[in-house]
Amino acid sequence: MPVINVEDLTDKDKAVMEVTQLKNEVKLERWLTSKCCEEIKEYIQAGVEEDTLVKGISEEKNPFKEKGGCVIC
Repeated sequence: MPVINVEDLTDKDKAVMEVTQLKNEVKLERWLTSKCCEEIKEYIQAGVEEDTLVKGISEEKNPFKEKGGCVIC
């Protein structure tokens, strides 16, 4: 897709682009926020057992655990 410099367009071209964008947005299916939130909540709760952000990483699988302490004599 070619890059369009909006500053080089005429006012008519800008208006045509805006109308085209608005026509595309009108075609989008709209959902209620409450319905979307419920679906997201259900999705998160369904995967909570595998979610490392919720469960954490087990010590044996943690690649960032400290291998040993630093000793200064």
